Amino acid sequence: MKNTFRKNIAFSFYGKLIKFNGTRLVFRRVSMEPYIISKENEGVLLFIINRPDRRNAINFEVMNGLEEAIRLASADDVKVFAITGAGSQAFCSGGDLAAFHLLKTEEQAYGMLSRMAGILYKILVLPKPTIAILNGTTVGGGCEIASACDFRIGINGMKAGFVQANLAITTGWGGGTLLLEKLQQPSALKMLLDAKLHTAVELREIGFLHDLYEGDPMEACLSFLKESLEKETSVLEAYKSLLNKKWELLSMRERMNDEAARCAVLWEGEAHHKKVDEFMHQKNKNN
Repeated sequence: MKNTFRKNIAFSFYGKLIKFNGTRLVFRRVSMEPYIISKENEGVLLFIINRPDRRNAINFEVMNGLEEAIRLASADDVKVFAITGAGSQAFCSGGDLAAFHLLKTEEQAYGMLSRMAGILYKILVLPKPTIAILNGTTVGGGCEIASACDFRIGINGMKAGFVQANLAITTGWGGGTLLLEKLQQPSALKMLLDAKLHTAVELREIGFLHDLYEGDPMEACLSFLKESLEKETSVLEAYKSLLNKKWELLSMRERMNDEAARCAVLWEGEAHHKKVDEFMHQKNKNN
């Protein structure tokens, strides 16, 4: 589908008409597409995971969208790449078990895991600053996506946790590797091992979140990045290149891929399939 960017548009968003007065440039796909890409006047390229009925879980279509957005982020007029979720309930609930539970073997799992790890690595080393706007609950792979971003802000009252161990697997998209580099090691390791949800205040205290906000996610993003967005794109890219050099020296791509491979081994295990079956059974029962 061809990309176009337009000013002063209106569209239906979950049954409501949303109008833009020219302060933002917006690209809108068909309303039920699994992702939305919008380009803001301030230089922010925004990616929205548009699956609120699935708590913004990641499937192969969303993966395609992330790859598309990463390509678009290389444009000269883009200063920052931002990721958030549709609705107010969840940023991202990780991988869509309804889709990925069909992957049974180590080889099948590794194909999905390594691809997503590659996407997160591209976000990590994007030449532009990146930010995750956590507009709601963030679990599992959602935390991994957020960890790939340079900055993370969360709405007051949200919770987040690397809960993968509760399904008898580890992080598999490179998020564990990312977390251990971005947080103090004891805090990061404890977060991974406990596999529990943390409050927004706790996440701010341990350094996972860099700011808390109320109200509109995009306005919070623009407020957090206000001074940065006033700088020339070339300056932002120059500073980001310093950070990316660090990630290269730390062999992050190889380490994230190794993480995916280790997770794939556990994915094939009976313990994981049993945990997922129990989870899906409980979920269907509650519905």
